[in-house]
Amino acid sequence: MQHLLLAMAAMFFQQTCAALGRALPAVIAPSIIADLNIGAVWIGIYFGVIAMSALVVQLGCGSFIVRYGALRVSQVALVMLCAGCALAALGTPLAFVLSAIIGGGGGAVSTPASSHLLSRCTTPRYLPLVFSIKQTAVPAGLLLAGLLGPPLAEWVGWRATMLAAAAVCVVLALLLQPLRERFDDDRVPTRAFRLSDFRTTLAAVLATRELRTLSYACLAFNGLQTVMTAYFVIYLTTIGFTPVAAGFLFSVAMAVAVPGRILWGWIGSSYVAPRLMMAGLAFGMAVSAALLAFGSAGWPVLLVGLVACALSATALSWHGLLLAETARASPEDMRGGVTGGVLSFGQVGAFVLPLLYSGLLDVTGSYGVGFVVCGLPALFVGVQLLRR
Repeated sequence: MQHLLLAMAAMFFQQTCAALGRALPAVIAPSIIADLNIGAVWIGIYFGVIAMSALVVQLGCGSFIVRYGALRVSQVALVMLCAGCALAALGTPLAFVLSAIIGGGGGAVSTPASSHLLSRCTTPRYLPLVFSIKQTAVPAGLLLAGLLGPPLAEWVGWRATMLAAAAVCVVLALLLQPLRERFDDDRVPTRAFRLSDFRTTLAAVLATRELRTLSYACLAFNGLQTVMTAYFVIYLTTIGFTPVAAGFLFSVAMAVAVPGRILWGWIGSSYVAPRLMMAGLAFGMAVSAALLAFGSAGWPVLLVGLVACALSATALSWHGLLLAETARASPEDMRGGVTGGVLSFGQVGAFVLPLLYSGLLDVTGSYGVGFVVCGLPALFVGVQLLRR
């Protein structure tokens, strides 16, 4: 039990930093937009580049996890996130592109690495609960970004805020070093990376109906989650919220995802089949996204907050269930790689849906249309999960 708790703590803080580093540019977007005089549509493009980088990294990370160990790969992910945040602080177009590529790759590999490590420390029955607890690190990171990002950006500037996040990531990478020998005892130093690993991982994911279904679900869910993360704060500022108030409401919504993930994981481990739980969450996130689309300056703050919390409890709370089902359905020696393969489909969603949202925003001038359209894939997946 002590071994499991230590592993969960290490992976929790690692993924908290990953979520913080990836979400911070969106949370302080009003400050960045005002300083650089750019349009809101560029936020979707930035997150699209992150998703493309993450897709490549997640498809090819399996060999590196086996060769160097999940903890070492986690440390490398944190260093990459540090570099990504520092590059964004430069504020040039090239720097933002490099930030998205490097930081996106670092954030992407953190989940396969943590799944590989934790799947060795617990039994299959409790994987949904353990993975759900671990995945509460994502809303925790988003909560910190929403609470600290906007006021810090107003106080010291958005560039210094990005540099502060970079410093946190590199410090945690150093703090994980004493745990390396304990948790990387399964590494295989002779394992080499090959370009064929991309094909092998993709073939393993597509070989079974169960993993294919999970991949499609990841695409729809992660795409909608990325749209919410990228555009929620800037959307609220268009209906009368100040950047600090919008960031606070974002944090409140993210806080709901913490107990939400644990609750869904506990129910999925004990009472309801994880697949049925994911179907319910799919319907919930599609409906919540549609409700958010009708938000206006006339809405009470409480009503906006309730809709945001409902969207957070669904679109940001499915990860533990999906990752546990993926680990259960994967070959034992390929859990990290197959998890990366399933998550790479999620990166396709994280690439396509924000770009689709940006295009709809540019054409229609409406933030609401994008929320409705980006919720439709989740609705389709929910129907498919129920049918199976």
